[in-house]
Amino acid sequence: MRTYHIWPLLAAISLAPLQALAQNLEQVKPVFEQAIPNAQGKSMIAVIVNYPPGGRSPAHHHAQSAFIYAYVLSGAVRSQVGDEAAKVYRAGESFCEYPGAHHRISENASDKEPASLLAVFVVDSKDKPLTIPDRK
Repeated sequence: MRTYHIWPLLAAISLAPLQALAQNLEQVKPVFEQAIPNAQGKSMIAVIVNYPPGGRSPAHHHAQSAFIYAYVLSGAVRSQVGDEAAKVYRAGESFCEYPGAHHRISENASDKEPASLLAVFVVDSKDKPLTIPDRK
């Protein structure tokens, strides 16, 4: 009897929860970065955040200097910044985050449809990284 063929199967089964978790996380795609010529030391950076159905971003802070304007491109995004109540924003709606804000919830409001948003950062050019996940 050969049993060595079962190890790859067991390894795949044990990794399945990690793969499922990774599939539920957002995907961030940088689309624009430019120093602001009339605001020395500042840059504008834009990213598109894509959420799969049921997808989310872990709770996080952004760079201390970052002012963020978020515009929902498609679907619906649930967001909670600081101590404000969580709110669902639909395509065409927007919200902002002030420097130093804590983004507690950022997730797709749907388990069936994808969602995406455009996030535009105005930030000190040297203030990196842009996003810092909360420590657990």
